[in-house]
Amino acid sequence: MKTLISWNVNGIRAVLKKDFAQWFAETQPDVLCLQETKAKPEQVDLPLEFAGYHQFWNSADKPGYSGTLILSKEKPLSVVNGIGIEQHDTEGRVITAEYEDYYVVTVYTPNAQNALKRIEYRMEWDRDFLAYCKNLETTKPVIFCGDLNVSHKEIDLARPKANRKSAGFSDQERGKFDEIVSAGFIDTFRHFQPDTEGAYSWWSYRAGARGNNVGWRLDYFCVSSSLMPRVKEATILADVLGSDHCPVTLTIE
Repeated sequence: MKTLISWNVNGIRAVLKKDFAQWFAETQPDVLCLQETKAKPEQVDLPLEFAGYHQFWNSADKPGYSGTLILSKEKPLSVVNGIGIEQHDTEGRVITAEYEDYYVVTVYTPNAQNALKRIEYRMEWDRDFLAYCKNLETTKPVIFCGDLNVSHKEIDLARPKANRKSAGFSDQERGKFDEIVSAGFIDTFRHFQPDTEGAYSWWSYRAGARGNNVGWRLDYFCVSSSLMPRVKEATILADVLGSDHCPVTLTIE
């Protein structure tokens, strides 16, 4: 069995000050995919708990912004940053690690922003990222994970009616997630827990949202349908603190 974990840490330097290394040492995932690292590798001294893991960074051109990181016990066959489209590849949002029988892609999807002012770009991103994953799939199955910045269904956020036109729950963004599903990728958490309510991975820092579980499910593991027979579990680690997001997991044999 292998355990993969994805976590938007909202700044790796910040989370390292909040028991992140201890959590990592206790958890020992086979692959850890991080989003929103907000740092370049030379700005971060990973402590001894991370020794023995292969590190693969993709940092944004803009300092202190976005960024992704994969930590892997096993050395991948290959690693690629970005999706090969210049307009998408300056913000450090995607890393692809190739293993023997699947790809692992970590992604930090752009936020549509207040008043959906970045929605047109977001639609281009969603289209191009899905096409990228489908192209990978012509070689071998794909696992993609990360902060997709969308709650797919009303069950995936605490206050759906109040957020119908909000970034992360607009009809346009939800429609693009429909396209992910139609393209044959499985939302693994919902596969195992189709009716579980109150299962969220992000909470605003405002108004005690986390304590009251007023949250959104924005973080996912999606896999090629051909891999699903090997997927044994998909969970949300809502009790793990250190960021406004919590980690999500995938167990595969």
